[in-house]
Amino acid sequence: MNHNLQALHPYPFAKMSDLLANSKPNPSYSEIKLGIGEPKHEPPAFVLDVLQQNLDSLSRYPTTNGTFELRQTIAHWLEKRFFLHHVDAYKQVLPVMGTREAIFSFVQAVIDHSDNYSNNNSDNHSEETSPPMVVMPNPFYQIYEGAALLAEATPYFVPCTLDNNFKGDYRSVPVEVWERTQLLFVCSPNNPTGSVMSLDDWEFIMRLSDKYGFIIASDECYSELYFDEAPIGLLQACTAFGRDDFRRCIVFHSLSKRSNLPGLRSGFVAGDAALLKSYLQYRTYQGCAMPIPHQLASIAAWQDEKHVAHNRALYKEKFALWMAELGDLLELRMPDAGFYFWVKVPELFAGDDEAFVKALYEQANIHALAGRYLSREVNGKNPGQGYVRMALVASVEESREAIERIRQLLTGATDSK
Repeated sequence: MNHNLQALHPYPFAKMSDLLANSKPNPSYSEIKLGIGEPKHEPPAFVLDVLQQNLDSLSRYPTTNGTFELRQTIAHWLEKRFFLHHVDAYKQVLPVMGTREAIFSFVQAVIDHSDNYSNNNSDNHSEETSPPMVVMPNPFYQIYEGAALLAEATPYFVPCTLDNNFKGDYRSVPVEVWERTQLLFVCSPNNPTGSVMSLDDWEFIMRLSDKYGFIIASDECYSELYFDEAPIGLLQACTAFGRDDFRRCIVFHSLSKRSNLPGLRSGFVAGDAALLKSYLQYRTYQGCAMPIPHQLASIAAWQDEKHVAHNRALYKEKFALWMAELGDLLELRMPDAGFYFWVKVPELFAGDDEAFVKALYEQANIHALAGRYLSREVNGKNPGQGYVRMALVASVEESREAIERIRQLLTGATDSK
């Protein structure tokens, strides 16, 4: 077996299972799942209809790069959503079977261990024999780290804390790290903190990319779940700075959160045509191709915005409800976008995120995720420790019930002291 497998951390949900292995939920309550970011809103019926009406096309092999109709639909969506001048459907768009798989495989395709690789403008030639680095936010989506480790690259974690508005202080990254960096992951809107990159933020890391020659990979799977103002994406920033070729810039998008279709496994990668050309060759050998019914259903989903607006309205209602009903007991911070609360653990639990999620499970039958499981320790500190991620994916009715149970948990524990 690949020896790098031994370096992988257990997935956060496996850690949660171990934590709760000897716990039992309160039998008085039905289960409410806020721990996993799996959308529970109704998927658009018209998309499911298209899927069902085209099942006969399963008799044909799909191509790795998808149909031109799907790529063109995605290109038009990108142009409209992010105010782009032109997206080449032939060269700058690649449909994928969900962004999780695409993020992982993209890392394997781009990390270069050859002796003649060196970052542009790097004067520190002594670092050329050191493993390449993949820079990523911390806390983070664990696929970034796992993909880097299996590509035999070294992850470098940039803590996302209250001090830097949970976006990560890229200015603090040492020069010697940038000189070894081949890939920078950005997640905007961020999972789990809900922070969003500004145009100034994008400009800063693009200038770093120009100086050191690394690729910027922007995970934008939550970009359509905003409250008032649509987040600025990486390709939008490229256009704003006259970079219409999207040089060294790649974005990942998905229908999972936008359209409540996690099981469709439909997303896309877009950006630098030169990078996508090589990545397509990699994927051709990998054998990843989206089934034709899924492609046709995806076209229908990307062409419609009404169901997305309705989706946003439901999340907005739930966030407002939680803020109004629990803001006096929990330190709730409204995210810029996304569907997560990054909740600071109440003083009652002395900042122990594991203790808080255990209490939620045992006393209220509510699943949440301990923040430390989404982070890695840097300089003796885990930036996720003391926080809990709650995904507001349950219905409005279940949200009301969860709020009531948490209120009882916190006030009851306080009263008993």
